[in-house]
Amino acid sequence: MRRLPPTLLAGLLALTIAATASVAQQERAKTTERKPDPPAFAGAVRPLLKAYCFQCHNPTRRKGGLDLEAIDDEAAALGLVDLWDQVGERLAAEEMPPAKSKQPTGEERGLLLAWVEHVDRSRPRCDELSHEQRAKSLTGTTGTRRLNRTEYNNTLRDLFGVDLHAGDLLPSEGGGGEGFDNAGATLFITPVLIEKYLEAAELVLGTILPAPGRDPARDEVEAIVLATARRRLLGEGPGPGRPPREAARAVLESFLPRAFRRPATAEELARYLDVFDKADRRGLPYDQAIRATLKAVLIAPSFLLLVETPPEGPGVYRLNPFEVAAHLSYFLWSSMPDDELSRLARQGRLHDPEVLRAQVRRMTRDPRSRGLADGFAAQWLGIRALGTTVRPDAKLFPEFTEELAAAMREETVLCFDAIVREDRSVLELLDARFTFVNERLAAHYKIEGVEGPRMRRVVLDDPRRGGVLGQAGILTVTSYPHRTSPVLRGRWILEELLGAEVPPPPPDVPVLNERRKDAKGLTLRQRLEQHRAKAECASCHSRMDPLGFGLEEFDPLGRRRTEEGDKPIDSTGKLPTGEEFRGPAELKAILLGKRRPEFLRNLSRKLLGYALGREVNRVDMCVVDDCVAALEWGDYRPSLLLETIVTSYPFLHRYHEE
Repeated sequence: MRRLPPTLLAGLLALTIAATASVAQQERAKTTERKPDPPAFAGAVRPLLKAYCFQCHNPTRRKGGLDLEAIDDEAAALGLVDLWDQVGERLAAEEMPPAKSKQPTGEERGLLLAWVEHVDRSRPRCDELSHEQRAKSLTGTTGTRRLNRTEYNNTLRDLFGVDLHAGDLLPSEGGGGEGFDNAGATLFITPVLIEKYLEAAELVLGTILPAPGRDPARDEVEAIVLATARRRLLGEGPGPGRPPREAARAVLESFLPRAFRRPATAEELARYLDVFDKADRRGLPYDQAIRATLKAVLIAPSFLLLVETPPEGPGVYRLNPFEVAAHLSYFLWSSMPDDELSRLARQGRLHDPEVLRAQVRRMTRDPRSRGLADGFAAQWLGIRALGTTVRPDAKLFPEFTEELAAAMREETVLCFDAIVREDRSVLELLDARFTFVNERLAAHYKIEGVEGPRMRRVVLDDPRRGGVLGQAGILTVTSYPHRTSPVLRGRWILEELLGAEVPPPPPDVPVLNERRKDAKGLTLRQRLEQHRAKAECASCHSRMDPLGFGLEEFDPLGRRRTEEGDKPIDSTGKLPTGEEFRGPAELKAILLGKRRPEFLRNLSRKLLGYALGREVNRVDMCVVDDCVAALEWGDYRPSLLLETIVTSYPFLHRYHEE
């Protein structure tokens, strides 16, 4: 029986938190009553580990980074939840022990999996965590951080009402935490960045408030857009009965709360009025004096940083309503809060779970939710580098152009965005009956009837093409520049979709030599079979290669093919668990069936890590459990996943150390 998280019951059944916890505990008690006693670690589990695992996972060899021999008692074993999660995944998939090693009987494998399930059940639910456990999980996490390049760009767009791409002047950030560029631990400020911020601020303000005699508009439409932005920014301006300083005060009273994402203090207002006064005394025209003032605002820490103000003493504290509004908007939109979020923050209503859920539903229907697809999906699925650092060989594939690369990236982003905005099943990420193409990408897919550069939605009648596994961008970034790679594609499925850990190859194992004399005339499958005949290669390749071969019907650019050279494509695969399949459609059926829990868990973990801007820790995994339960009980709708995250304890709380 599935465990119901309190957040889901509160949303679906409108019960009180206390009643929800009571129901969940009753359900859990019923489930426990039906479960047999867990196996004893010392008497039943450790002897099996010794018989089948210690040979590779000991203090000397530590295959996969695991030393199972060092776990010598039940107390120590129960404290290693993450380790047993990893062991359980490999056991359930029958990937361990390796195929050529001594294998446990079905009964023995079942006993080991029963132990893994027992350890998993010993992990506290979110509603069962003690105050000390919650505090410990938040200790050391980064609070205040700067906006990353995408967030900075989007914030300038929404603050001024015109998109000048000023954030493109900033350097790109690397991934941190769960692999995303919004991880607080990596978002520090350098002197070079300050110079770029000054340059970006000058670009925006110089375009909206140009110096006399300079018109930055290139056409009539752009002139109208800039004039509208200028009127919105300056308001009435100075005039009879309204001296310049009074007009500047009005501009700042409106601008500062939006730029700082909270009410401005009297001291802050006075500070920026002083900047205006100095510019005015230098004889600058009003527009240029207010431009200098606003430039000072745009390089202020309160604008560049997502600030979290801790209490005076140490301990766990709840984010204030304006901080909740900012974290919610930068999670779902990669941009600043809008007027409604700010209004709810002023009213102190953003700690109400029902209000938060309603805001998730509203915000995901807004066009700005595209920010979640750009910020999360593009990084998670690995398509950002397509066309820049990742490119096919230009001599072999001259048809790969900047236009095609842009359409490939856009297809993946738009598909994710449609699933979120329309609250469709997240399983459609793996298998959908629609996609987005323009004329160039449609020709690539041999889809007729699409004209022009605009991306538009089309229905797919080919079951092999729908979902990320059939998207040209994904298939290109998981290929080598000169050929496909079942290894890269299989590893991508394991790591990015299923959340499995694949260790790097041993340092003494050579790469696949494609120029060996004995490899001449062999297919790629045959060459890889030679490679993984070595025992040190077989354990990982038996996991990756079959999955990757299921996508061999797609060439290095993601086009359908039936032959490679003069040999027919063999897209069959057999997993360590015994399932056999042919081609991408049957592969997707396996991922949506037996491997679906792994996909849901990994998606939940990745999205939680992105929302928190840090690595997910052991205690946070109770939120991941709640996310998976919400998806399973809610027809896999992303709204329930997002609502579970934004109403979770780690999203709304921080820890302050003295």
